[in-house]
Amino acid sequence: MDDKTELTGNKAEDIPPVPPSEIKKLDEEALIKKRDSETSDSTYESILYWQGSDEIPGRMKDLKAILAEVMGLGVSFDIVFREMTIGGKETGLLFMNGFINSGVGTEILKRLTYLTPEDIEKHAFSSIKNKYIPYVQVESTSKLSEAISKVMTGMSAFFIEGEQSVIMLDTRVYPSRSPDEPDTEKVVRGARDGFTETLLTNINLVRRRVRDPGLHSEIMQVGRRTQTDVCILFIDDIADREQVEAVRHKIQELDLEGLPLGDKQLEEAIVNKGWHPYPLVRYSERPDVVASHLLEGRIVVMVDTSPSVMIMPSTFFDLCQHAEENRQTPFMGTYLRWVRFGGIFASMFLLPLWMLLVIHPELKPPYLDILGPQENAKIPIIAQFLIVEFGVDLMRLAAVHTPTPLASAMGLIAAILIGDIAVKTGLFVNEVVLYMAVAAIGMFATPSYELGLANRVVRLVLLIAVALFGVKGLVIGTTLLILMLTTHRSYNSSYLWPFIPFSAKAMGEVLFRKPVLYSRRRPALNKTRDSSKMGPEMNPKRKQ
Repeated sequence: MDDKTELTGNKAEDIPPVPPSEIKKLDEEALIKKRDSETSDSTYESILYWQGSDEIPGRMKDLKAILAEVMGLGVSFDIVFREMTIGGKETGLLFMNGFINSGVGTEILKRLTYLTPEDIEKHAFSSIKNKYIPYVQVESTSKLSEAISKVMTGMSAFFIEGEQSVIMLDTRVYPSRSPDEPDTEKVVRGARDGFTETLLTNINLVRRRVRDPGLHSEIMQVGRRTQTDVCILFIDDIADREQVEAVRHKIQELDLEGLPLGDKQLEEAIVNKGWHPYPLVRYSERPDVVASHLLEGRIVVMVDTSPSVMIMPSTFFDLCQHAEENRQTPFMGTYLRWVRFGGIFASMFLLPLWMLLVIHPELKPPYLDILGPQENAKIPIIAQFLIVEFGVDLMRLAAVHTPTPLASAMGLIAAILIGDIAVKTGLFVNEVVLYMAVAAIGMFATPSYELGLANRVVRLVLLIAVALFGVKGLVIGTTLLILMLTTHRSYNSSYLWPFIPFSAKAMGEVLFRKPVLYSRRRPALNKTRDSSKMGPEMNPKRKQ
């Protein structure tokens, strides 16, 4: 394989690059063969394949020939190349029809039509860019691949015949929905706005709450084909710079075809690379939650087209907290937090503990005889639990795909026609349905949807372990769970902190929702550069 083939990444060694002026001169059979032989998976490789360099053709005819082969100009209806003669120069504006702000584009072209050859007689490129384009977001590039990639993101490229550079205009506008309150993080009191699928809108929602000049938003592109925008948000004088650099480096080193599914694919690529069931980042769709985590020294990663953002590092106990706790008084916030912790515990251990007492009734104290079961069923207890678990998951999936007008009918079928009749026919005992319902409610009360699903898997494993090994199965299964969570780390941070390693002060902040003026230090887990939340007047330790 020669150097040119290695550079372009294509397998057609016998089809060399063709100068743009010669593309139209190829006979139809040779052109079809060259098109069919292309295996480029990036804009840069495609340009090298066709013309051998990443330079911008000097003639407008050659430019259109390259654009036709690389990005389908003339084939794709939404790719527009508006040619005009401005000041005696042949020019062309390349843009995506669905992404351009037509009002801005029209005003720019209208202004340029007034130019005469004398206005741009010398240094046409710099004159048009610096003097005659009345727009704030203007840049230039001398690489054709960079120009095309930016056009695909929605920018406009202004070509001038005979010039080796192109003027890039940020005239893009994306289709966007209103920032409504997210369904998964509703609060009784508080803000009603939530993230959307547009990256710039999401950043603005955060900046509205954190008006700190130290809030940095670094953007980069991931994916050879999708060129998805990924943004890292952090407060420079609070966040740990080593941690920021680690996140930045992992994202920059990714060599993927694309991120069509957004933030979840990015998480798997840079954080959770294996089969671990527990989430290692916290997802949020609320700007106020993200702003509070930024002030604690966390790092936020946003992915364009995703309405949720990643907060890292995150621990098990971070995933158990909800914005509602901070919207109530400290006493009620603590109460709500304990109720939530109880629900999460029940979703994991209630069914295995009850089944253990059923299998080994000698372990049950006399005052717990009411726990049952009061009757026997035709199906073994473990089989009942597995069937009910499968049924609950099936109903959950059906609820996601069921239109809202039909959701009530589906719930009626699930509750009456399935659950009630299954008990009356003797297939299940009442206690199985009851405790399974309590465990399911605990799973739905878990703030993190991903954490709730992981806890459900743990519950299934513990049920099978208890059915096979009894007390030993429960003890060994719980021990292995704690060891798995302890040894797993989220960006070099302990997943069970502050329980393991134990920190009494931090554990107190997990169990109790402290008043604002009593919470003076940022979590030690984040290794923040500035660990104090209070100014010198509120924190005597800073009066030095």
